[in-house]
Amino acid sequence: MTDAKPIFSLLGTTAALFEAPGPAMDLTRQQRIWALAKETQTWPEVREAVPGMNNLMLAFSTPPRDIAALRERLASAWATASPMVLDGRVIELPVVYGGEGGPHMSDVVAHTGLSVDDIVALHSAPVYPVYALGSHPGYCYLGGMDERIATPRRQVPVLRIPGGSVSIGGFQTGVSASAGPSGWNTIGSTSMSFFDPELAMPALLQPGDSIRFRVEKVIR
Repeated sequence: MTDAKPIFSLLGTTAALFEAPGPAMDLTRQQRIWALAKETQTWPEVREAVPGMNNLMLAFSTPPRDIAALRERLASAWATASPMVLDGRVIELPVVYGGEGGPHMSDVVAHTGLSVDDIVALHSAPVYPVYALGSHPGYCYLGGMDERIATPRRQVPVLRIPGGSVSIGGFQTGVSASAGPSGWNTIGSTSMSFFDPELAMPALLQPGDSIRFRVEKVIR
């Protein structure tokens, strides 16, 4: 495959970040990252390979001695990586759009020029693939949102939104797995729990799974 060169950077002495070249929301590229994560996890010096959004973090058991060789090995593995298609689950999330749980719906309306009904219809239409987990435990980075409802992140972040908040930030949408600050535009809420530390698999979703938003109610 011919593409721009990846970016390699150290994260302290026992971790490194591999940033893949290409468009930001390309599922094929993300599937290649999944493949690269699977391969590098077998390398003896790698303690953990964690796929992120457009990148891969490697944690090492001991600081690597030959950084240049590691960089070249990663670049070579990336050049030959084929998209890894994962047969994940499709999880349906009931969403209440607008109202108290969607305080920024009016901002999305103002930015896009669309009606609430149009925004809800466009947001709930796709099946969203889970690209990666991150930000906070159980949070999913999703692809596939309709560009017509893309809305810039808020200039002043909200200090606290509840878990289950469904939000739009730029060309992405996501669901907060727990309460916390956010710079995204919250348009609805779901009662689904995304993270339970008491379970053997604490995170509800994994890369390769997908989310479908089901319209439970629209509050205008």
